[in-house]
Amino acid sequence: MIKNTTPAPSTRRDVFDGVEPAVRERTKKMLMYFIIFAVVMLFAGFTSAYIVSNMGQYWVNIEPTSAFWVSNVLLVLSSIGLWWAIRSMRENHKQRAVLALAFTLISGIGFTISQAEGWRTLADMGLGWTTTDHESGMEAYRWNSIESLLESDAIYGQDYTISRGGEPLLFDASKKEFYASNDALMVRPITRDVARTSNSGASYLWILIAVHILHLTFGFIYLVINGIRVVQGTIHAKDVVQLESLSIYWHFMGALWLYLFVFLFFLH
Repeated sequence: MIKNTTPAPSTRRDVFDGVEPAVRERTKKMLMYFIIFAVVMLFAGFTSAYIVSNMGQYWVNIEPTSAFWVSNVLLVLSSIGLWWAIRSMRENHKQRAVLALAFTLISGIGFTISQAEGWRTLADMGLGWTTTDHESGMEAYRWNSIESLLESDAIYGQDYTISRGGEPLLFDASKKEFYASNDALMVRPITRDVARTSNSGASYLWILIAVHILHLTFGFIYLVINGIRVVQGTIHAKDVVQLESLSIYWHFMGALWLYLFVFLFFLH
């Protein structure tokens, strides 16, 4: 007797089986909003901790390079591409939706490349993250190390400025010394004090940037998965809630970077 080896049909059900489409759509979007709220609170906490840790300290203000401005443009283009994909899917233009998602992915990759180029340029000028040798022999990571800035080709007043209480410090390029803003004759250098106390909360900045990179990675994965769903027909004209959830997350991550951009290069 030959046994039937055909596997039994799966009895696994989707959690939203039997739920009205409108309720299903609202629930999925609400879950995404909860995720976004949690991320907002996380970034708000780290930002507040960074500001508090640097109160009364010297602030190193960086001028953004052209690569960062390019990344902002690519970010906006990627959001437009995603909006175009959802609209195309609602109009049942599957091929156009796939092209729009591919455009979003390419723009997102371009954003990542321009970001890497921007941080590399800052590092070459002695700005951004630098590595120094600690007395213990271990490597120490600093955000805008004053020593690295003084040894680099970065121009004070053009590539960066240092301020305290909102007032920029004076700088003697020939001596490579900083002076208080009210020391017009440049009598008493304060370079050592600046190097010792500036950016004392840099670890919070690293956490902010690292967490943003992590969430950006999730966004790429989510984008690719939804692109596959569109190709396979799982997402169709009558069911675009997954694309809409992706859109909420993607636009939020874009807004989050713009917030970091303003905070790092203007408010900070």
